[in-house]
Amino acid sequence: MSWSSPSPNAVPVRPALDAVPVYSSALASSTPVTVRASSNEAPDGVSAAVRDAVSARLERPNRYPVLGGRDLIAAVAQWLGADPAEIAVADGSLSLLNYLLLAHCAPGAGVVLPWRSYEAYPICVLTAGGVPVRVPNRTDGAHDLDALASAIGEGTSAVLLCSPNNPTGVALTHDEIAAFLRHVPGHVLVVLDEAYRDFDDRADRPRSRELLSAHPNLVLLRTFSKAYGLAGMRVGYAVGHPGIITAVRKILPPFPVGALSVVAAIAALGDDAHREGIVGGVRTQRDEVVRMLADHRIPAFATASNFIWLPLGERSGVLEAICAEFGMSTRVFDGEGIRISLGEPGLVEALKAALERFASES
Repeated sequence: MSWSSPSPNAVPVRPALDAVPVYSSALASSTPVTVRASSNEAPDGVSAAVRDAVSARLERPNRYPVLGGRDLIAAVAQWLGADPAEIAVADGSLSLLNYLLLAHCAPGAGVVLPWRSYEAYPICVLTAGGVPVRVPNRTDGAHDLDALASAIGEGTSAVLLCSPNNPTGVALTHDEIAAFLRHVPGHVLVVLDEAYRDFDDRADRPRSRELLSAHPNLVLLRTFSKAYGLAGMRVGYAVGHPGIITAVRKILPPFPVGALSVVAAIAALGDDAHREGIVGGVRTQRDEVVRMLADHRIPAFATASNFIWLPLGERSGVLEAICAEFGMSTRVFDGEGIRISLGEPGLVEALKAALERFASES
């Protein structure tokens, strides 16, 4: 079948999409990548329990998953000690953010978000018909919570937080979030993205369930992509007040998570040893990388995540190119900094060589 060449505007597109940027990614390099440090993935394979569960479900690929992901909801609820009515599941926490905004963000309403933070946030807001209100981070890469609170106005529908923050790696404390929430009107949705919470080993990290009990306008987003090593399976969940979750479920697809992903996630929840191995490996390597950066006098933000942010400004692209020469992919934000994912085998050696070259050329 051949397609004719219609005029560019033959099929109308929503005008609002003109302002929506295309999600970017690490630039392709002609050098083969041997250390994938650009995507914040877990390098470890899945556990034997996950492999067995997926293999068993492959015997019935002709059957739909359980409607609404109720089996996964039940498993997550039991693991958290929560009511199933407080949980929604979907193909990744980012999908759930889209549905949360579609359900609760009025057209043209403002959504306050920190910047720089996850690149997809403004895309989600614009897609839902909202207006992103970007609030610059502090100079140390942390959210400026006072400025975020001041940006909330009569037309604000939601506020987004990310802890640890992607891409800066800086995390909020429990008391910081608790104080912030006390200044947010009860009708404004607050979304706390905790995709990287498992790597945060600080004593004062957010006690999220406690915050949920005190603030019914708060919703938590979590994922199986990072600490559980299931990025390719695309599974995430939201935890919040039943009223908020019910609205989200109304617009979720009937089968929000694929059958193989459901059984993989349920099996992963029951395998603490595998998750702890992934997290422990990242934390150990993180300490080594932090020391190495200090030795080379390379500036880096304090990270509580499985990546580290180097605020190198215009020199970020230089380090990216050098890393690529040593087979390591990284994630650069032009003119701002470079994010390096942690946990990959061979990363310390490749990064050490790259930093020595970078230092000699600076």
